Amino acid sequence: MDIPSPFSADDATFDDYDAFVPGSIPEPGAFLTDHDVLTGRDHVAFHRLTRWLFDERGVYDMTFGYNLARLNLDVRHPDAGYRYARERPDADVDGPDAGDRRVLRAEFTPTTEFCPQSTTLAKGSFRAWNGLADRHEYDLVRVRVDGMHHKSSVINEELRDHEARYLESGALPDPRGGAGGGQPGVPNEEGYADGPETPF
Repeated sequence: MDIPSPFSADDATFDDYDAFVPGSIPEPGAFLTDHDVLTGRDHVAFHRLTRWLFDERGVYDMTFGYNLARLNLDVRHPDAGYRYARERPDADVDGPDAGDRRVLRAEFTPTTEFCPQSTTLAKGSFRAWNGLADRHEYDLVRVRVDGMHHKSSVINEELRDHEARYLESGALPDPRGGAGGGQPGVPNEEGYADGPETPF
């Protein structure tokens, strides 16, 4: 008996991971402007890898109860999810200079402008892609939240700080941001769950 893959499209609500459907994903935003946006097979290949990395690191959208990578396939939210672009070496760099590194830019568009999980999901994505960098061809994956989110400037400043610390030390920042006092599995003021159950 064939066992269906947990990552296949199980009904009309989701596109398939092997399909590039422009109508089901957000338009590239300002962070990807003037860079080489991934489309077609290139987008599909990196996003297929992303689902495994997010699954391994527990990057899940708690509202919908699925791996964040699946948001790209959810036809109910055609303007939400991730878009990617290879950073051009001669580009005006937003954030820490990556030097001669191979860099991918990843821009997250939440489902709403007030999505309370945006900080957690963006930082979790950064940790998954860069903490498992041996699984892909990039030396650095920069992550930003699209400007449609009402706190995008604050979140993106925190992501720049994550980047700077990662480039300087080669280690990923503490997912709890040094904050404490929360309950396991419950987001604290920094947007992370304290304790051994903390994902990412």
